[in-house]
Amino acid sequence: MQETIVATAVAGAIIGAGVGGWLNDRLGRKPAILIADVLFFIGSLVMALAPNPAVIIVGRVFVGFGVGMASMTSPLYISETSPTRIRGALVSTNGLLITGGQFLAYLINLGFTQVKGTWRWMLGVAAVPAVVQFVLMLSLPESPRWLYRKDKVSEAEAILGRIYPHEEVKEEMNALKQSVENERAMEGEIGEGSMLRKVRKAWRNKIFRRGLYAGITVQVAQQFVGINTVMYYSPSIVQLAGFASKKTALALSMITSGLNAVGSIVSMAFVDRTGRRRLMIISMFGIISCLLVLAIVFYLAAAHAPKISYYESTHFGMNATCPAYVKAADLGDWSCVKCIKSHSECAFCANKANENHPGACVSATAGNKDACHGELRVYFTEGCPSKFGFLAVILLGAYIISYSPGMGTVPWIINSEIYPLRYRGIGGGIAAVSNWSSNLVMSESFLTLTEHLGSSGTFLLFAVFSLIGLTFIYFLVPETKGLPIEEVEQMLDKGFKPSLFNRSTSKQATKDGL
Repeated sequence: MQETIVATAVAGAIIGAGVGGWLNDRLGRKPAILIADVLFFIGSLVMALAPNPAVIIVGRVFVGFGVGMASMTSPLYISETSPTRIRGALVSTNGLLITGGQFLAYLINLGFTQVKGTWRWMLGVAAVPAVVQFVLMLSLPESPRWLYRKDKVSEAEAILGRIYPHEEVKEEMNALKQSVENERAMEGEIGEGSMLRKVRKAWRNKIFRRGLYAGITVQVAQQFVGINTVMYYSPSIVQLAGFASKKTALALSMITSGLNAVGSIVSMAFVDRTGRRRLMIISMFGIISCLLVLAIVFYLAAAHAPKISYYESTHFGMNATCPAYVKAADLGDWSCVKCIKSHSECAFCANKANENHPGACVSATAGNKDACHGELRVYFTEGCPSKFGFLAVILLGAYIISYSPGMGTVPWIINSEIYPLRYRGIGGGIAAVSNWSSNLVMSESFLTLTEHLGSSGTFLLFAVFSLIGLTFIYFLVPETKGLPIEEVEQMLDKGFKPSLFNRSTSKQATKDGL
């Protein structure tokens, strides 16, 4: 049920991202964001008032619609209303506010644990930011690039005049004019019609196709490094590392969420100086290193898990002992890990003298939990006592710090500037669908993977996925730092040749007259 409830919001986000791409090109960036706010508000209220889990799932789907639509529209809107020199940093603020919101959500949830109707408040309070954004969004202008594309030239020029110094407005208008004229020259070939027809025709455009290769690559890689799985299930992962208390696990998860927000600030500071491509490559090296070490640490934690003592297990009475343990042929092979994995209704009651000494494998009942706590023992249901637990939490923090400045924010920046103006909504929508589809696969499979591969094997698998993602990023993703959005199209038209950090892309583009 936990995987299903998490996955329904992601499934809604897939649909929201796809529809959002169409709405962006049809209605504009601003209306798409306003619609996303309304959907999020409705979903939050439905979840808060839900009489049963089925209605919660319905509310999660609505929230997913809004999240998916906003996830591809917000970076696009920010990118198209930002000066070129600080475009990356401003799009990174979107990532900062998302990760900062996650951190704030952990704080709010921690506070609501002592309030009557805890979960309803946790879910219902999510409607507040949707209302705030809706009201504030009403005072903001439409994207000048979308307006120009819709022949609202004077409105576009007025908005650009609020973004750029007076002497730069004419240059930006000329660049927009050239970009739109080039696209209209191809309209006879591209044609109008249904969304599917437009996508099929756009695919024949090599600029769009090359941009989409890069956009989908970074979005899929962002998810297959395992980050959202770690964020969704961080309390469970912390418990797997050996911290039994759910409050302790939630508090430690809050720290990792805070680190994610700090990483977004780092991205804001460096993305326009270091470059998008280089930041992602450095980020991926850090991610792979942390995942490999995490795999080793969780392997050692499982290998050195406390053994099961027959005396300790029968101490609470034969009826209290885990049935799988009682029926086992070789009791000497049993450890805490085997006890918890043998059956979902088995738990580990740690040794009173030392958590790492042999303990009891008992049935996971409220009575046994109370009896275990009554003897001042620690009761484990998801993880086991471990000398390596604190190291695992530190490595999780290092993993998030490695991820956030590069793979956390840059994929959204790339997708906000890599597509031709006419197909920016379609391209961003397709890439966002690939992101949320990958997210769905990862979130739906994580608990199953840990059950069959163990925590160590799961993190090792993430490391392999990350290495594959790094390879694709190296060969398919160009540097867009310092290039006006219209010049990115020219670079893609010429083609991209990879180098390790692609230091000279902007210089070479200038030299070649791009």
